[in-house]
Amino acid sequence: MSYITANKVVKEFGNGDARVAAVQGIDLSIEQAGFISIMGESGAGKSTLLSMLGGLLSPSRGEILIEDINIYSLKRDKLADFRREFMGFIFQSFQLVPYLNVVENVQLPLAVTHHSQANKKALAMSALERVGLQDKGHRLPNQLSGGEQERVAIARAVVNEPPILFADEPTGNLDSRNSADVMNLLKRLNADGQTIVMVTHSRHNAEYGDRIIEVADGRLKEAQAIRAVV
Repeated sequence: MSYITANKVVKEFGNGDARVAAVQGIDLSIEQAGFISIMGESGAGKSTLLSMLGGLLSPSRGEILIEDINIYSLKRDKLADFRREFMGFIFQSFQLVPYLNVVENVQLPLAVTHHSQANKKALAMSALERVGLQDKGHRLPNQLSGGEQERVAIARAVVNEPPILFADEPTGNLDSRNSADVMNLLKRLNADGQTIVMVTHSRHNAEYGDRIIEVADGRLKEAQAIRAVV
């Protein structure tokens, strides 16, 4: 049964003769607890597709369903609530707040919840333990390595235990050793039941998933089932 569904999704930018179709009529079905890798050349439309699946960018046409809910039919505040409950996001640039320490950065998605301050800190520390950084909570982001900063970003994305994790080039700024550490962590999160949708330019990283989807010129090129590398 499909958990995330894209039905004839189109995304266009610009108007008239300047209009560009970044995504052109993609149909896609993702099962619950799947690990999907989206690949493609720069400008192929893969990050645009990810943003639409994650409720960050409304399609020009078509629909995105999560658990049979058409997410773009929701009002803006309801969509924000839906994202906060169902989705975590990991970006290539980490997007950590430089003047907040690690625990405070991880707590950010909990800011608008009804948890007590003590409970928020406990949840953040639990998330940091999952990524192996429970002893770095007091440090500022610039006191961490690139790999550690990415793991903080992952902890922040999973602190409220969302069922879906979207990752856009999560190892793009990392060396091969740190990249492997992050990919192994994502694999463990998936084994724990999280659905992961990841954009990557790396074939090796893509093979950590159970399915590779290739996008070219805004269209679905192929979907390939694979054996994971770990």
